Amino acid sequence: MITHEKRIVVLGSTGSIGKSVADIVRRSDGRLKIIGLGAGQNLDLLAQQIEEFRPRKVSVMSEELAQELKAKLKGLSFDVEILWGKEGYKKLSTISDVQLVVSAMVGAAGLIPTISAIEAGKDVALANKETLVAAGPLVMKLVEKHRVNLLPIDSEHSAIFQCLQGYRKEMVKKIILTASGGPFRQKPIEEFSSITPEEAGSHPNWSMGAKISVDSSTLMNKGLEVIEARWLFDIPAERIDVVVHPQSIIHSMVEYIDGSILAQMGIPDMRVPISYALMWPERMELDLPSLDLLKMGSLTFEAPDFERFPCLQLAFEALKLGGTATTALNAANEIAVEAFLSGKIPYLAISKIIKDVLHDLGGQEMNSLDDVLRIDALARLKAQDLVEQIERGDR
Repeated sequence: MITHEKRIVVLGSTGSIGKSVADIVRRSDGRLKIIGLGAGQNLDLLAQQIEEFRPRKVSVMSEELAQELKAKLKGLSFDVEILWGKEGYKKLSTISDVQLVVSAMVGAAGLIPTISAIEAGKDVALANKETLVAAGPLVMKLVEKHRVNLLPIDSEHSAIFQCLQGYRKEMVKKIILTASGGPFRQKPIEEFSSITPEEAGSHPNWSMGAKISVDSSTLMNKGLEVIEARWLFDIPAERIDVVVHPQSIIHSMVEYIDGSILAQMGIPDMRVPISYALMWPERMELDLPSLDLLKMGSLTFEAPDFERFPCLQLAFEALKLGGTATTALNAANEIAVEAFLSGKIPYLAISKIIKDVLHDLGGQEMNSLDDVLRIDALARLKAQDLVEQIERGDR
């Protein structure tokens, strides 16, 4: 049982995962201590978190935001160092006496600070799936080199991680990721052209940020999870299955070579996998409702519809191409989703942009972080050009 204080940094503290991490810290009876907070532009919430958790250091996106935050914190009764930009996030993730860095920044922006934390010998609780999607082979080599723990926060990967405890990799036949199917699982395909950002953001089971909610509606989120699972658990893509499970009660499963399948079940509340990652190898008592199987009734499963969800198929294709193909896939998706949320492109254009970028760039060698950053930038430029063509009516 953990009796000493575990010191943590939270990157992405004002997002949905970050707020849940804060709740777990409150419930931890002093076993978790926040030393650093990294956020984007939600300065009001960040200021509240600073006053409550009294971190030593915080970081925001820009120097201008740092100055705004300083003004908000005028009269604070304790000292806090305010950092900004990429260097600020890197400094946060490498604070000397921190044991665990929570990587919950949205998108590829979380890659560099996560790598910095690993290189500094910190364990990482990973919610930023784009880190492994963009640079999985490189990241896992660093994890092995620096002998740190990479602990999954995503409910699906946490489920797999829990089901694997005590078993050797050679005993695993396959991994089965579950997907809720999102808000459009039963929506007629002919109505997809009129889907709005508000509709795409209304997940039936989970409360998430705008970008992740759209990814869940296209099932790209599940595709990114397939790629993440491939590297996190060192399992080839052909041994990773996806099944649609609308109730979101079974969070994922592992099938072993003797035919046994272990499943992790629970209510759809992100505080459960978050607490497991933060307190591992222990568990933490949570005052949450128990799963009532009698009230649940039946649990159902179905195969994913690739015609309805082409983004999932594109993720498998990117894994097959290898190299930096998944880097390009992730970058194109981020640009396309951002364009959809801002009203620049229709919903169906998301998968078309990703497909065009993926087929244009293919899979090039990934030998260094520079390779990743180069393809990431190139894919974003190509995706942005496609967005502008759609806006002009050229496509």
